[in-house]
Amino acid sequence: MAKPVLTISSKNYGAWSLRGWLMCRLAGLDFTEKVIPPDDPAMKAEILLLSSSMLVPSLQHGSVKVWDTLAIGEYLNEIKPKAGLLPADAKARAHCRAISGEMHSGFASMRGALPMNIKARFPNFKIWSRAQADIDRVVVIWRECLKAYGGPFLFGKQPCIADAMYAPVVTRFMSYDVALDRECTAYCKRVMELPAMQEWVKAAKEEPEEIDELDAEF
Repeated sequence: MAKPVLTISSKNYGAWSLRGWLMCRLAGLDFTEKVIPPDDPAMKAEILLLSSSMLVPSLQHGSVKVWDTLAIGEYLNEIKPKAGLLPADAKARAHCRAISGEMHSGFASMRGALPMNIKARFPNFKIWSRAQADIDRVVVIWRECLKAYGGPFLFGKQPCIADAMYAPVVTRFMSYDVALDRECTAYCKRVMELPAMQEWVKAAKEEPEEIDELDAEF
């Protein structure tokens, strides 16, 4: 079988691409990246419309093609069960799916007001009330998970699908100077220290400035 191919968009702006890519890395999947060009409609749709249901990221594995981010995670869990992308305990697994699904379909105000932009830093960024409500909900989720499963990641000792789903939120909190408590700040630091995240951020910072209009359109 040929090596799996993961199609992604911009590493600086592509939040959904990061989620799918990080899941593949956490699963230990040996894959090839296919990066679509900045003028491709699918990339613009992923970034500008902030949709979870676009065809990016997309995983081609033999005859199997999976394009929804959560579906990619579920598929990876099936083919790489030892990677622990979902918790072994049924109750924890249901909880993991619930908060991952909440990220998948919610937090539109936060995603719209604080678009992912890894290269950027906005000190003292003013956050409007609806976006702040989303941020507050994320903090509640993180605190509950870290308390229930003992950390250092949301469901215990190793990162899983849920951590991948919230990884772009971590980058947003850093870019927009979001004030967090000590526990959540430490969690963000742990996520950013993951080798896969460091690899992604390095590539994002090296990405050519080919899509300058994105900052204006958000």
